[in-house]
Amino acid sequence: MTNAVKTPEQIAKMRTAGRLAAEVLEMIGEYVVPGVTTEELDRRCHEYIVDVQKAIPACLGYRGFPKSICTSVNEVICHGIPSESKVLKKGDIINIDVTVIKDGWYGDTSKMYFVGKPAPHAERLVKVTQECLYKAIEIVRPGTTLGDIGHVIQQHAEKNYYSVVKDFCGHGIGDVFHEDPQILHYGKPGTGQVLEEGMTFTIEPMINAGKPGSKVLRDGWTAVTVDRRLSAQWEHTMAVTADGVEILTARKEESF
Repeated sequence: MTNAVKTPEQIAKMRTAGRLAAEVLEMIGEYVVPGVTTEELDRRCHEYIVDVQKAIPACLGYRGFPKSICTSVNEVICHGIPSESKVLKKGDIINIDVTVIKDGWYGDTSKMYFVGKPAPHAERLVKVTQECLYKAIEIVRPGTTLGDIGHVIQQHAEKNYYSVVKDFCGHGIGDVFHEDPQILHYGKPGTGQVLEEGMTFTIEPMINAGKPGSKVLRDGWTAVTVDRRLSAQWEHTMAVTADGVEILTARKEESF
């Protein structure tokens, strides 16, 4: 169903999956503390999705990915693999990326967490990255172009002396994990595909403190900043409505 406009019935199923994904991020927050391994965070999320939500963790086995969530710490941009050897320490920042499948439909979302008290520069990067996502969400409605979305993200990041990762992007989503269109986090206003009611996709800006470049490690998944400076990311799945947007993965702490 690539690039398809979804029916209200299909969006209702995505709403359910999105809510479950949001609940995983709400659940795991209290466990993100110094001394915990990313393996333990993965185990808790996996058990919650499978045992409590009676759903499926989409990442597990996806193109060979070995875990149920992605845990991207500090200089890791995205797709960090949970590990028993990765122990979180005070001052770390971590993105936890969760995708849940319920009744064949996907909800994909991620959130940044602080491990203990963050350094001011890390806190600022995380805050500005979240602002990039929210500013993009504010303009989503029928008639907006994909270039408009990318532009508003790029403008806010660069105004704050950060760079936008160009090697990864958001994506259409529905009963397929990744489908068209690709949602770039940079671009020119008025260019690219025009949004229409019923489209469903993720916006997930990855913003670097230093250079925009990325490098994938030998595990074939973990993407890190080329200069090993910090990176942050926030992600929501959304549906375009008649006059705006519905955030399908909104958490209780957020107000849209």
